[in-house]
Amino acid sequence: MVLTGAGISAESGVRTFRDDGGLWEGHDVNAVATPEGFARDRELVQRFYDARRRSLAHVEPNPAHLALARLEEELGEDLLVVTQNVDDLHERAGSRRVVHMHGELLRAACEACGSRPRWEEDLLPSPPCPVCGARALRPDVVWFGEVPYELDRIGRAVSGCDLFVSVGTSGSVYPAAGYVSLAASSGAHTLELNLEPSEGSRFFDEVRTGPAGRLVPEWVEELLGG
Repeated sequence: MVLTGAGISAESGVRTFRDDGGLWEGHDVNAVATPEGFARDRELVQRFYDARRRSLAHVEPNPAHLALARLEEELGEDLLVVTQNVDDLHERAGSRRVVHMHGELLRAACEACGSRPRWEEDLLPSPPCPVCGARALRPDVVWFGEVPYELDRIGRAVSGCDLFVSVGTSGSVYPAAGYVSLAASSGAHTLELNLEPSEGSRFFDEVRTGPAGRLVPEWVEELLGG
């Protein structure tokens, strides 16, 4: 199992969450990434995510995304990629077995019927849900205080894997930050590939530092035997 975070997409030009010049610059996290913020100012939040959705047209998968897609070609169902990212760079690189635990920018979520339709346009002004017709669409992004998607499936994958690899994660956001301990306790070898050691690097069997665009292709080449 491979867990990816903001660091893998940063090299494609996707702005990251917790850096000084990061994604939330100019915005209080509570204003744009919580259900309470959305309730206070729906227009601000929709405008914020509309801009993020449009920005996907200006970024491309990098060698790390492409290497993971190549690994899937070789391993098939023996590989699962779980990403904390809401972009579509894994899919554009060719990966098909991807779980977006924090949602996807290219989906909307209907607060009326619960559907999660594919969505590539702006959510302002409030368009109707293509399933039920209600004007109750919001970004399909898991905000602080909400439960990530597919936790049961992810938990089974973590506890059942032989190799757990974390790429470009801060090691500070739970539940994802706890997966290395679960994998290790289940007997998996654990590897961190990160620009610098994460907050949870001490829990990994092995830590390699450097840009994901170099480390991931090198690791995949090593794993596949050159």
